[in-house]
Amino acid sequence: MLDSMFLAGALIASVAGMGWLALAMETHWEQVRGSDLRSLRITTQLRCMGAAGLFVSLLFCLKVDHASMAALVWVMTLAIAAVSTAFTLTWRPRWLRILVFWVRR
Repeated sequence: MLDSMFLAGALIASVAGMGWLALAMETHWEQVRGSDLRSLRITTQLRCMGAAGLFVSLLFCLKVDHASMAALVWVMTLAIAAVSTAFTLTWRPRWLRILVFWVRR
């Protein structure tokens, strides 16, 4: 039971990390936030949070399995997160607003 919670946490952290990294790009920011201005500070925060999300995902995977299996599971979560983020940006980009709820207009 605890292992499944760690793996679910790894997947959630991967999806959030990929979303933050995507929102750090100007094109995706405009898709999600429209004409809201994005400062250099927000861009840096998003990149750091994205890297932290992916790192936390790796730590969760390492908590569940030994290193060789954890690396495989982590790469699979990264692939799932990348595809789901890409599909979300394609069909419903506004859904990613939840990842930047603290940014005011």
